[in-house]
Amino acid sequence: MNPDLYELSRRLFLKQSLGGLGTLAITHLLGEQSANGAEKSVLPTTQANAVISLFQHGGPSQVDMFDPKPMLNRLHGKTYSGDLKFRNTNSAKRILGSPFKFAKHGSSGIELSELLPHTAAIVDDMTLIRSMVTKASDHSAAIRLMNTGQFLPGSPAVGSWVVYGLGAETKSLPAYVALVQNNYPTDGAGNWSSGWLPAEYQGTPFRSGSAPVQYLKTPRRFTTQARTGQLDFLNQLNRMHQIRHPENSELQARIKDFETAARMQLAVPEVLDFSDETQEIQKMYGLDSPNAKTRDYAKRCLLARRLVERGVRFVQICHGSQPWDTHNKNVSRLKELCQMTDQPSAALVKDLKQRGLLDETVVLWGGEFGREPISEGADGRDHNPRGFSVWVAGGGFKSGYVHGETDEIGYQAVSNIVSVHNYHATLLHSLGINHRKLIAPHEGRQVSLVDSPVTGADYIPELLS
Repeated sequence: MNPDLYELSRRLFLKQSLGGLGTLAITHLLGEQSANGAEKSVLPTTQANAVISLFQHGGPSQVDMFDPKPMLNRLHGKTYSGDLKFRNTNSAKRILGSPFKFAKHGSSGIELSELLPHTAAIVDDMTLIRSMVTKASDHSAAIRLMNTGQFLPGSPAVGSWVVYGLGAETKSLPAYVALVQNNYPTDGAGNWSSGWLPAEYQGTPFRSGSAPVQYLKTPRRFTTQARTGQLDFLNQLNRMHQIRHPENSELQARIKDFETAARMQLAVPEVLDFSDETQEIQKMYGLDSPNAKTRDYAKRCLLARRLVERGVRFVQICHGSQPWDTHNKNVSRLKELCQMTDQPSAALVKDLKQRGLLDETVVLWGGEFGREPISEGADGRDHNPRGFSVWVAGGGFKSGYVHGETDEIGYQAVSNIVSVHNYHATLLHSLGINHRKLIAPHEGRQVSLVDSPVTGADYIPELLS
């Protein structure tokens, strides 16, 4: 065949026959090979093999939800005389108590706010960390630090590192999926980017709405048989092209991307179809809720379970753009947000447990920082990086356990402090990954998610069972 005619026919076929499939952002197939010079180490005893991250962008208020502080309420309205380093230097030191009642739950007796009645039912299955700290107090830097281990943009996300370390279990779906709303969180697609790791490890966004994955649906004019024939022919053309350009190391990955996208045309509609879920399960998640926002979050939590069940390695639920950023109307906004997320989040843990999947799946819940115990304006709270709460369930994390504490007003972590890099190292350890050996070359040195030569961070054994 004339090479020029071959190239022209190939390009024409890609442009006209695939209906946009070639632009599909499915770029990880996944973990079958490491980058040149990379070192990956999986520990011999692995318990968890998947992660679901329920990321609450904006900074949930720990003193109103997870960290009861009687002294905070006793000092309500008074000027605090202690040494507080406010993010907002113009803020008055007026203590803002919490109107929400706390109570003990489960056999573990963990105290939670009345805002979280459904989460209260799973306290015996979770680790509650009340002593998280971060070194960033603005959203952009803090979300990057929590999501990539670095302050500056361009680094691989946690999900990319996990897939890079463990590889994929399915070839019909991406190994890393980000379930997002149409309003992306701060940093946008950087939240699920593979950064300087190979592009095959980046996350694939599934959006809310009728077409979660762009350019995936087969055009109506094509029958299934015709579509299969087209894709087979495309595969032949790609292989011929690869033979003609054996030196192109990216070509093989691109061919795999097309093959994965083709398989996804069958796999994605099936995983998105909840008709095989019982009414009991759908009700447990809150799909019958009169609140549309609750239903939307419930759908994403249920979809996260279905994806993990089918071999997806890392699922990330991104909760809009800074919804938990309660600089004003802290009380009313928390009520709305907890009504939206409490039931679906707890249902996810219950569902995984009853299906025997919780031991092998880590569920993470938390934001990039917490909120201050003083008031911003009349009824708001500003950012607090010095002490906040997150919870983890499953995957070998200790059940019914509270780790660490903050001071008497919930401002600063004072015992068993957990840094972001400690948190990441412990997550990797629960997946059987040695955080010191999960490294890849970047700008002349070996870099990791935890970057322990720089941070000195290690995993925290007390968090694991």
